[in-house]
Amino acid sequence: MTAAGRVSVLGVRHFGPGSARATLAALERIDPDCVLVEGPADADGIIHWAGAAGMAPPVALLGYEVAHPGNASFWPMAAFCPEWQAITWALARRVPVRFLDLPSRVTLAHHQRPAVPAESRAAGAESRAAGAEPLALVASAAGHDDVDSWWDHLIESRGGLRLEDGNADPLAAFEALTATMAELRSATVPEPDARDADRGVHEARREAHMRTVLRTSLADGARRVAVVCGAWHAPALTDPLPPASADAALLRRMPTVRSHIAWVPWSHERLRSAGGYGAGIASPGWYHHVFSTSDHVSERWLTRVAAALRARDLPVSTASIIDATRLAETLADLRRRPSVGLAEVHQATVAVLCDGDPDLAAYVTSDVVVGHALGTVPETAPAPPLELDLAATAKRLRLPRKPTTRELLLDLRRPTDLARSHLLHRLAALGIPWGARRETTGLGTFKEGWALRWRPELSVDVVMAATYGPTVADATAAYLTRRAGQASTLAEVTSVLETVLVADLPSQVPGILQRLTDRAAAEQDVVALLAAIPALARALRYGDVRDTDTHALGATASSLLDRAMAGLPGAVGGIDDDLARRLRDHLDRVEEAVSWLGPDTRDRWWDRLGVIARADRTHPLLAGRALRILHAAGRLDPTHAATSLAAALSRGARATDQSAWVEGFLAGEGLLLAFDDTLLRILDAWVVRLDDDAFMATLPVLRRTFGSYAVPERRAVADQVRRLRACATQVQAGDPSAGLAGFDPELAAGPEATMTFLLGLS
Repeated sequence: MTAAGRVSVLGVRHFGPGSARATLAALERIDPDCVLVEGPADADGIIHWAGAAGMAPPVALLGYEVAHPGNASFWPMAAFCPEWQAITWALARRVPVRFLDLPSRVTLAHHQRPAVPAESRAAGAESRAAGAEPLALVASAAGHDDVDSWWDHLIESRGGLRLEDGNADPLAAFEALTATMAELRSATVPEPDARDADRGVHEARREAHMRTVLRTSLADGARRVAVVCGAWHAPALTDPLPPASADAALLRRMPTVRSHIAWVPWSHERLRSAGGYGAGIASPGWYHHVFSTSDHVSERWLTRVAAALRARDLPVSTASIIDATRLAETLADLRRRPSVGLAEVHQATVAVLCDGDPDLAAYVTSDVVVGHALGTVPETAPAPPLELDLAATAKRLRLPRKPTTRELLLDLRRPTDLARSHLLHRLAALGIPWGARRETTGLGTFKEGWALRWRPELSVDVVMAATYGPTVADATAAYLTRRAGQASTLAEVTSVLETVLVADLPSQVPGILQRLTDRAAAEQDVVALLAAIPALARALRYGDVRDTDTHALGATASSLLDRAMAGLPGAVGGIDDDLARRLRDHLDRVEEAVSWLGPDTRDRWWDRLGVIARADRTHPLLAGRALRILHAAGRLDPTHAATSLAAALSRGARATDQSAWVEGFLAGEGLLLAFDDTLLRILDAWVVRLDDDAFMATLPVLRRTFGSYAVPERRAVADQVRRLRACATQVQAGDPSAGLAGFDPELAAGPEATMTFLLGLS
């Protein structure tokens, strides 16, 4: 109790179930008429939403710079957060509650400075950094490896603050903790480092602002003020306080930015230390369990662990749960812990429930120890218009925003699924990756696969996208129009056009199509023309599926392809290997695309490939590729491929040219060799007759070519090579059954009779 008995300072850990319990107990004892909580002071206007219906932690205050929304900071809170419990306690009793830390406009201005790493942009991160080193020394002296384990042993696992003599008075315990922090602060000598000095000034300003808010509350007539703040700051708010004039001087002329602040959902996963939150914890699921469970903590926890293991088809008996509970309690007794902690239940899980296999125990880490809890914020709470539109649209389309991955297969013939697809494509275009595309091989063009997973930091992406428009559709249209105007290549414009179609923004098509036409008219590079065609073909495909008028689109695509084909013969000769590989990739993509441009266009494309396959000046990689495409399309006589391969591998050609032709013809799919004995024999004979130098020069290309095959394809080619070798050996030995290894006349009799009947030869 300070300020003549009017102020009680409760120094806490930002995320601690024991601290939260102790805070509630202290508030009941103090019965304050004013509660001050560490947090951005400019959030006072929305603090009442913490007690509104529909608000459920974990949540966070999101502050962002209006001019540059990417400059943002979070102040997360969970159910086991002392600050959250203090806020909801005060709101439930109609006690005035305020934040007392620096407003977000100052914090965000500080984050703009290069001395502040992006990883630390979260409430509590600076507090933690300020006291990390001295607390680490205390933890080490107490026999702990880190501050977290020391604090957990001292406070959190005890269910609250208790003195060593057993005194459970929360106020006495808080006073003792504050005295400890005061000693540590007095013994801390700042390092002579510019970065530390900058952080020290910022910390001093934070504490000066806290004291200023405290003085204001006292001046307003508060008689019993409870201050809930990080334990490191507690001594700065106790008597004797420095003069108000000194604090005012420190707060004068601070850099600021124009900011906005709002409540957003948060998740247990983002509370992890690994998630980048500076004052995070490794096991939010465990802490939530400890705070929300009043009795049989270890028994209930191990029951949840067993359920998680069973959900993954791992058998766990009730007797095993009992044995694991006994082991955890025994370990806690041996270690003289006041109660069973996470280390004990984890070791019991590994030893008993998982038969000593730590990999099995890892299954429950994300499910139970971390948890998948995602908070909620009332729909009526203040938020950017884009967030409100996104929330309403997601609700209408029955797409809940959850932190776990959800596989979604959309049928674009259904209106609801089509609208879902439009929304997900729009968000992806805006840089809000709620959904990631999944392959839907063999399901037709009307099927579209997505994997949905909402992460809290996407709220920042929503805020950044809100600068383009108040709704998802408006923002996407404005953003894509801007992208098309800034595009420097033809492929970029066609990519934007494709996105406009899949996002169902037909009003933007004419303008972007005109931009595409203008850009194409000035484009002379064959590579750029080829690169633009696949996206246009996909746009035609999407237009067919989504009932979009694509007549002008088809005409533009055909025009681009004609211009590319006209320049192709001159572009495939006299080039280096790197450019040849780029062109090969473009040929493959255009080959996939021409099927959507009509049979006449497809025939012209194949005719042009025939020209470059026969031209002497064509790079051998591209000559081989063109022939392979024609072979796969059925445009060649069955013997033509073998004749061309034999000619390319003739003795007069250089080994590097031969290997490049082979790579172009064979790369990507091995089934051709597995089922064509003639091609395989020609290739085998060529490899055998290579001398040592030529073989070493060719080997990297062959490894790259055959390495592109799937494992079953490589195995099939190897089996075919072994069979041909066996046949050759039998022929040399005069065996009349050569080539018929494994032939069984009895098994063949049935199929032979059937084929004879079908062919009309009986």
